[in-house]
Amino acid sequence: MYDIGIIGGGTAGMTAAIYGQRAGKKTIIIEGGTFGGQITSSPNVENYPGIASVSGSEFSMNLLDQAVKLGVETVTEQVTGIRDENGVKVICTPGKEYACRSVILATGVTHRHLGVPNEERLTGAGVSYCATCDGAFFRGRDVAVVGGGSTALQDAEFLSNYCRRVYLIHRRDEFRGEDNIVKRLEQKDNVEFILNTTVQEIIGDMSVERLILNNKKSGKQFKLEVSGIFIAVGHIPQNEMFAETVKLDGNGFILAAEDCVTSHPGIFAAGDCRTKEVRQLTTAAADGAVAALAACKYIAG
Repeated sequence: MYDIGIIGGGTAGMTAAIYGQRAGKKTIIIEGGTFGGQITSSPNVENYPGIASVSGSEFSMNLLDQAVKLGVETVTEQVTGIRDENGVKVICTPGKEYACRSVILATGVTHRHLGVPNEERLTGAGVSYCATCDGAFFRGRDVAVVGGGSTALQDAEFLSNYCRRVYLIHRRDEFRGEDNIVKRLEQKDNVEFILNTTVQEIIGDMSVERLILNNKKSGKQFKLEVSGIFIAVGHIPQNEMFAETVKLDGNGFILAAEDCVTSHPGIFAAGDCRTKEVRQLTTAAADGAVAALAACKYIAG
């Protein structure tokens, strides 16, 4: 019997494990892939307080090492579901079941990709899914942002403070995001809208050099010379298997506020998988701490 079972070994999950184990609770992390989550693919993290610069993989391995040294158990298995047996939460995997007094869901999200040639190959070499993480590396250079929602608009506004020119590419003729941000972007000399346009291909040898774009109205293709492309076309949560256990919103995110409490007693949600406005390394760590302390309080009754 574990006191806290954590599903997901990203920043939120590992922080929750550290807090849970330090509180004297028997804690286990079950991760289906690589410990560390999405941040492991970032070559340089410079926006985490107290750490001037660190690679995403080193940051993650430090977290994991800290958790393991405290006594946290780690398992690499795919979780297939959770069931409740008289207040005990049973985490199911293909090979085993783990009985827990409380559970923290920290499954994260995956960034929605464009699915165009060279996108995967050049990720981390000019292709980015996080402007606030990587934008400063493109200071004085030309970049593109792809998307039409508020995240894309905010990314373009953020990047306009660093980059020589920001091209905002959207497949429709108007943006879905906040109108006040659109108006602010219209006033910026270094921001250009490219509407009714899709990205067909990302070109580059060792890093991004240009984009092949297609105008949907004319059907014509054209090139755009940029050093980076920031893709902001949405996130895909990994919560389908928990839909019968906790309530999800219309986009598949777990309904949980800043207290990380879900609709199911004893089950908490931390990090990008829950409903929230800001998805950053710092907020993931904060959620992990909040969720772990909430789980400790729940166990104590």
